[in-house]
Amino acid sequence: MSTYRITFLPDNKTVDVDTDDLGEAHDGENGSVLHLADIHHIDIDHACGGVNACSTCHIVIRSDESGFDPAEEEEEDMLDNAPGLTLTSRLACQAVANGSCDVIVEIPAWNRNKVKEVH
Repeated sequence: MSTYRITFLPDNKTVDVDTDDLGEAHDGENGSVLHLADIHHIDIDHACGGVNACSTCHIVIRSDESGFDPAEEEEEDMLDNAPGLTLTSRLACQAVANGSCDVIVEIPAWNRNKVKEVH
């Protein structure tokens, strides 16, 4: 069993994550930031449904990047389309924390979808 905490900024909402008790992801990779956000009712826009086909779920890692599995080339290519790209940008649908430490992610202001569609 691996447990860690993830904090979502700017709401400063912190949740405990048990990697053995996540269930199956509806959108994004299992255990991804998007998956965890969905579980805890934190809105992150994701126009493609979390399949790494757009950059709308762009987030910024604000903690030690070693707490996440490395980005694959396909994710890095998709990030090239993201506005406000930083050196620690990731796609929430692809960024999976490895459980080695607590992590902090920021949802950019332009990416906080206030109107939620039912899937």
